[in-house]
Amino acid sequence: MNSNDTMRNDTLNRTGLDTAGHVEAGAVVDQLNSFLRGEVSAVETYRQAIDKLQSVKDQRGVTLLNQLMASHQGRVTQLRDEVVRLGGTPAEGSGIWGTFAKMVEGAAELFGEKPAIAALEEGEDHGLKDYREGLDKLDMTTRQWIESVIFPEQKKTHNALRDFKKQLAAS
Repeated sequence: MNSNDTMRNDTLNRTGLDTAGHVEAGAVVDQLNSFLRGEVSAVETYRQAIDKLQSVKDQRGVTLLNQLMASHQGRVTQLRDEVVRLGGTPAEGSGIWGTFAKMVEGAAELFGEKPAIAALEEGEDHGLKDYREGLDKLDMTTRQWIESVIFPEQKKTHNALRDFKKQLAAS
């Protein structure tokens, strides 16, 4: 480590910013991995809900859930690629978010389609919140990428599921 590296490391604070306000690459990778774990959990949750809802008469819901799961899977791939591009190691698995997936599976099994969709919507709400809260932990380039590529897709899946939930409530 040269003197410039030592000086840079000495100026980092707990937020991952150096004294010039630049975000440390490690902090960006950590935040991207947090987003990644959330997306992996979403894929797991959708997969479990789809498996449990295969017997439902109206397969439109299953078709929609497959589309939303595919959107989350695309974000998993994009986030993994970005972590690697930044020199990090992509997170494996969903971490604590896997517990949420188990809750959805239980709701679908015990109570049926409407509670499972409601639980999925809660997950989508959490995803929106997670992205919004994590933006400040990113460097400008990564933040712009999240805001222009990843976050709009999260909004689309959230809105599609919200609308489907409303349709179910009306039926």
